[in-house]
Amino acid sequence: MRKATLAFFVILIPCSLRAQDKKSDWKALYSLHSGEKIELTETGMKKHVGTFSTVTDEAIQMREGSNDIGIPKESVARVTVLDKSHRLRNSLIFGAVGAGAGAGIGAAATRCSSPNSFTGCWRDVAAGIGAVVGLLGGAGVGAAIPSHPTIYRAEAVKSNAAH
Repeated sequence: MRKATLAFFVILIPCSLRAQDKKSDWKALYSLHSGEKIELTETGMKKHVGTFSTVTDEAIQMREGSNDIGIPKESVARVTVLDKSHRLRNSLIFGAVGAGAGAGIGAAATRCSSPNSFTGCWRDVAAGIGAVVGLLGGAGVGAAIPSHPTIYRAEAVKSNAAH
């Protein structure tokens, strides 16, 4: 039961807090700097990848290849910043945390009947196995975390039609 509670707090709470970030504010695009690499998805799912130029209350301007394009606010579904990927960094951090947690759990789950006996205590082995499992699990979770932040996502259009 303790392991399930620990997993809930370590994994689910931060993920749910991240999911609650409000990204539907167009004004968030004003924090972009000219020349930043972005990916813009239109409401028709057409994607544009290029560098950000400017934003107004009505539209966003970007450079895609050698063309300058302007997309009206109503046509923008999502804007994602394509900065440097942090998947390797996230894998290393989560892997280290997972290895430490796994080693601690492995050591705590093993009881020594006689600590001075060579064959009586497998605590080191259990801690090592726990560390390896934690390292692999943590590295996998770190690699799975999205590395490019979405700074704007249009709200879903709600239909007023009766069902």
